Amino acid sequence: MKIRDAVESDLPAIVEIYNAAIPGRMATADLEPVSVESRLAWYREHSPNSLPIWVMESEQNIIGWLSFQLFYGRAAYQHTTEVSIYVAPDRQCCGVGQKFLELAIRRSPELGIKTLIGIIFAHNQPSLKLFEKFGFQPWGYLPKVAELDGVERDVVIVGLHLKAV
Repeated sequence: MKIRDAVESDLPAIVEIYNAAIPGRMATADLEPVSVESRLAWYREHSPNSLPIWVMESEQNIIGWLSFQLFYGRAAYQHTTEVSIYVAPDRQCCGVGQKFLELAIRRSPELGIKTLIGIIFAHNQPSLKLFEKFGFQPWGYLPKVAELDGVERDVVIVGLHLKAV
């Protein structure tokens, strides 16, 4: 398995993995599939040197991706970044998320990132456990802020302060 910077031609695979997560109602608040075209601007907002998108390949197939996103678009938050991880359904529970999160923690300081956060549904125990394993702690709890198929869902904000390189 190899992790590399995403290129624009990876976008169909990235979108396919993302869309596969929507029906499970565990990893995203989107309720309908997104298109490659609708994600193009999102992709172009990223840069390998500041807000990368990484993909993981196995046998030349993309099996997961990670993206960094500005936390709150204001200058004072420039060193705080939200990290999102999506893994192909047939590769979940195989260590893909762990490899991504380990790399994100290791590489964040060289990207100018001092704090990582995750915004995770409270019922998404696998993701919460993954982030906890890497030292993320609960920093916020937002009760009933999302509605998925008529069910109100809570969101947990987890965070990790990183050591400088």
